[in-house]
Amino acid sequence: MTQNKRVVVFSTPTCPHCTHVKRYLKEKGIRFKDVDVSKDSRAAADMVRKTGQKGVPQLWINNRPVVGFDRGKIDTLLNLT
Repeated sequence: MTQNKRVVVFSTPTCPHCTHVKRYLKEKGIRFKDVDVSKDSRAAADMVRKTGQKGVPQLWINNRPVVGFDRGKIDTLLNLT
């Protein structure tokens, strides 16, 4: 049941992989909060603290991190498979 999942996408406007992951979530009907880490330094610091990674996109699905557009892991965490 994806309705109970809290999804946050950490992205930047110039990141093509970020655009792809957000499009994928929209196609699957997944609501998410988009955080632009190029404008929100606190969110960027939280992202790095949690994953040790500076790259985007990063997703947190129910507070579990996914670094990059890892479709398999995203599908598993959202019960899409």
